Amino acid sequence: MKAMILPRIFLHRENGQEIRLTDPNGTFTIAEVKNFYAGTYPILTNAKISGPEIKDDEAQYKFESTMGTKG
Repeated sequence: MKAMILPRIFLHRENGQEIRLTDPNGTFTIAEVKNFYAGTYPILTNAKISGPEIKDDEAQYKFESTMGTKG
């Protein structure tokens, strides 16, 4: 049996298209990655984080915008 560390990929949907964001630093927490990308994508400031989902030998996290929802 071989153990391996899966690369982290962060997914963000903007204007109907899914954007794949690479891991800027393997030592960052998920919240730190979100804050890192919030400079480029301001909508991430209020985004919810879900995951990881293991898919295609990657640990995929999703940044889900909470803008435009009520309740």
